Amino acid sequence: MSDKKIIPCLYLKNKKAVTDFSGTAVLEDGDIIRMAKEYGNQGADKLLVFDLAQNDAEWEEGIGILREICQEAEIPVLGSGLVKRMEDVKKILYAGCEKAVVGMQGENREALLEEVSKKFGKEQIIVSVDDPETYRKQKELFDLYAGSLLLVNGDLSWKKEEEELPVIFHNDAMGEEEITRLFSEEQAAAVTGRYISTPGLDLMGAKRKWKEQGIATNTFESSLSWKEFKLNSDGMIPVIAQDYKTNEVLMMAYMNEQAFQTTLETGKMTYWSRSRNELWTKGMTSGHFQYVKSLTIDCDKDTILARVSQVGAACHTGNRTCFFKELVKKPYDDTNPLSVFQDVYGVIQDRKLHPREGSYTNYLFDKGIDKILKKVGEECTEIVIAAKNPDPVELVYEISDFLYHVMVLMAERGLKWEDITKELARR
Repeated sequence: MSDKKIIPCLYLKNKKAVTDFSGTAVLEDGDIIRMAKEYGNQGADKLLVFDLAQNDAEWEEGIGILREICQEAEIPVLGSGLVKRMEDVKKILYAGCEKAVVGMQGENREALLEEVSKKFGKEQIIVSVDDPETYRKQKELFDLYAGSLLLVNGDLSWKKEEEELPVIFHNDAMGEEEITRLFSEEQAAAVTGRYISTPGLDLMGAKRKWKEQGIATNTFESSLSWKEFKLNSDGMIPVIAQDYKTNEVLMMAYMNEQAFQTTLETGKMTYWSRSRNELWTKGMTSGHFQYVKSLTIDCDKDTILARVSQVGAACHTGNRTCFFKELVKKPYDDTNPLSVFQDVYGVIQDRKLHPREGSYTNYLFDKGIDKILKKVGEECTEIVIAAKNPDPVELVYEISDFLYHVMVLMAERGLKWEDITKELARR
């Protein structure tokens, strides 16, 4: 049996998070990017975003915000909005969403569903309906061209035998008890709505509670028990925390059994403070939490590597990492590709924010997008010419020039390397 998914939803209107489809009230401070990231940190499995745009201008603006959400959420995002044509689905997916929602309200929806399913694959399409009769009439079409079904205002009145697709139930009226009953039905793959989306709700705790009731949910379960670890003389195990994106080593601390179990239960790195002789959830006072992405044991089972999403600085000194004081160093070439790309891109971004007189990069930014595009095109041509040369050295130079100008273009259009690497990984 697949795990039941917990999917908070966010409603986007005028760049703000609002409380529901009406769009009449702003949710908390309206910071939809912050909320999206917090849902991921709190244990949500995915995130559903409804863009309430009413016209093409608002829709284009919303796509930009959706792209930011996908960058920051750290969990898969499902995108829904003003989908009227195939190009709109393409925008949602290219913004970084795992799947796009196609509603069946409007003209020619059947043809649109078929078109986008054949173009992008049915597994990337969620079909949305808001009444049982619509589903019953078009069930054969949905089964053929959609990978899952979103039932807006859906509940247990939908008969079990009627759904074959995985179903996401959206219902603002359902609380914990109703969701528990819903999860007892095999076809209920996921739940979203007001209760699941309550800001600050302990989603990890909710999933643990459902698991205790026999409902399969995605929680942290260690493949080894504590008694299988090789502990030090104090009955503890050292833990190395590493940034899951950059691989930067952040800090080292210790866990006892209580700290280890608390980490699994909360999804937040929790250690045992030897100096204070107490449990220590990293970030509880500073706000610089470490959210677990993975825990790995070494070959001797005496050290844990924790790959984490680090909020703020890991070190109490304010440094990003505790390992910042250099003792000795032998010169070496650091040519890790991603590190080099990130470093060069960082310099380009800095030039954009802090222009320097005589900088070629600032010259390109000053001339604007047309000049940048012209240079990208010229460098493409230079690559073609260099590739015909038997000596590959010239090709190295031309590809380097091309990549630099592409990074200038990325900075001009607000893209990051994460956008590119995520899309490549998705493909």
